[in-house]
Amino acid sequence: MPYDDPLSFSKSRKSEDELSELRKRSRKGRRIAEYQKRQNELIDAMLMPMEAHSEQARQAEAANRLPVSSTPLHENMFSSSFLRAVPSPTSIVYAAITSGSLSFLATAIDSVFDPASNFVLDWLHRKSQKLDANRWPVGGSRLETTGNIVYGHMASVNLVVVTEAARTLITHKGNDLNDFHLPSVIAVSVALGVKIFLFLYCFTIRQHSSQVQVLWEDHRNDLFVNGFGLLMSAGGSKWAWFLDPMGGLIIALGTILSWARTIYHEFELLTGKSASPEFIHLVIYKAMTFTPDIISVDTVRAYHSGPDIIVEVDIVMDEHATLRHTHDVSQVLQDKLETLPGVERAYVHVDYESTHTPEHRKEK
Repeated sequence: MPYDDPLSFSKSRKSEDELSELRKRSRKGRRIAEYQKRQNELIDAMLMPMEAHSEQARQAEAANRLPVSSTPLHENMFSSSFLRAVPSPTSIVYAAITSGSLSFLATAIDSVFDPASNFVLDWLHRKSQKLDANRWPVGGSRLETTGNIVYGHMASVNLVVVTEAARTLITHKGNDLNDFHLPSVIAVSVALGVKIFLFLYCFTIRQHSSQVQVLWEDHRNDLFVNGFGLLMSAGGSKWAWFLDPMGGLIIALGTILSWARTIYHEFELLTGKSASPEFIHLVIYKAMTFTPDIISVDTVRAYHSGPDIIVEVDIVMDEHATLRHTHDVSQVLQDKLETLPGVERAYVHVDYESTHTPEHRKEK
């Protein structure tokens, strides 16, 4: 259905035919088409009522639950953690012990530490939903992000593999191939199949929870570890001995670097990184067009508090408006902003002019 468009933004939308025509041009044309597509999405988001954003988010979350399960999202997460905790570690640890392969050892370390970490993550997710509001007035979202950071440090265990692989490459003498152990190869192949299933499952619902996002990244890392480890271990038995320790070294370093990037991203959320420009533009538009009683929007800030966002809006109203009226307008706007997906809290401050010194600025 058509939505109100007081600023006539819909006139700036590009039709699908216009986008297709742009894509047929040079590489620059394709970049312009992608830019215009993002602009279309931003305009659509701006024109959509704030309640519709929340309803759309609820529908998307419901659609991404497994059809065979009526359990909430966090219970499906627990099932994912439990499912991976049974076949994968057992088979990979068996492969590492029986074959003596450093590439398989790299996969085994991840597999042993993952189940316990996943159970801890699931507990933190549940805990963050049930914190006492009197003791934790800002909620538990930052507890969830802190858990993600702690979880990411499991990558440091791979330093053991780095050390052992480097020692083997330096001290090994001769060119004898490693023994080929078929049961180990079969065991790792089974674990790889399980991780492919879990990777695809978490991929479909990762945008609805930072915990699922972390699990998806972990499954992605596991696919690399298992697949590449299987190849390099077999290569050390069939082609050249150094492929196995080299595979263990590459897997360990790759996992450490990947999780270092994830930890950095989580730290950004925990320390108050700004929300995306698109989201800030959406908040500005919603505040500007909320009611004619709002003369102008002075300041808009939106920043992360863990995975969710805090929104601060300063609006300007008539200096002769009553306290009751300014309160009612700001309160309703605040309530509406808090219905936007991902918004933890919104604060709306009312002033009668916009030439003052910005609030909440300490002297340096």
